Amino acid sequence: MADSDFPGWHGTTIIGVKKGGHVVIAGDGQVSLGQTVIKGTARKVRRLSPGGFEIVAGFAGSTADAFTLLERLEAKLEGTPGQLARASVELAKDWRTDKYLQKLEAMLIVTDGKDLFVITGAGDVLEPEHNVAAIGSGGNFALAAARAMMDSEKTAEQVAREAMAIAADICVYTNGNLTVETIGG
Repeated sequence: MADSDFPGWHGTTIIGVKKGGHVVIAGDGQVSLGQTVIKGTARKVRRLSPGGFEIVAGFAGSTADAFTLLERLEAKLEGTPGQLARASVELAKDWRTDKYLQKLEAMLIVTDGKDLFVITGAGDVLEPEHNVAAIGSGGNFALAAARAMMDSEKTAEQVAREAMAIAADICVYTNGNLTVETIGG
């Protein structure tokens, strides 16, 4: 079977919302292969504690690739305790220049409760505008929904949950089985 014949892994939606001194990262649980849902309860949002500092990370893309990146991020954070921005930039540099890492197909949203970043394989470490970041197949739907709610009285968690519900209603590769982690405040 040629690579172009393989149906490919699809789907997830991960959102990060920073509001009211809290940062929430939420992710759905659906893993799809082509038109088939393989699993509906995957955990794509995780807490990391490198060097005693709390980090929350969510990933979209290949699970094995994402875990490789999370391990690398933890190692970078152990080398630069409490410096998420620096560790993220170091990871992005390695990801862009290392021949093994270049093949990894995933994206990350990470936070330490103060900063919120999207890390990509193109070497990007992006701090989102409007305190909302979203990745994955339903990311744009969740992003638009969350941005529309940011001026409301809703908490960061309420914004994240409602944005994910909207994305799940629109994106066939996103479900309503959420993992939600909050940090900060």
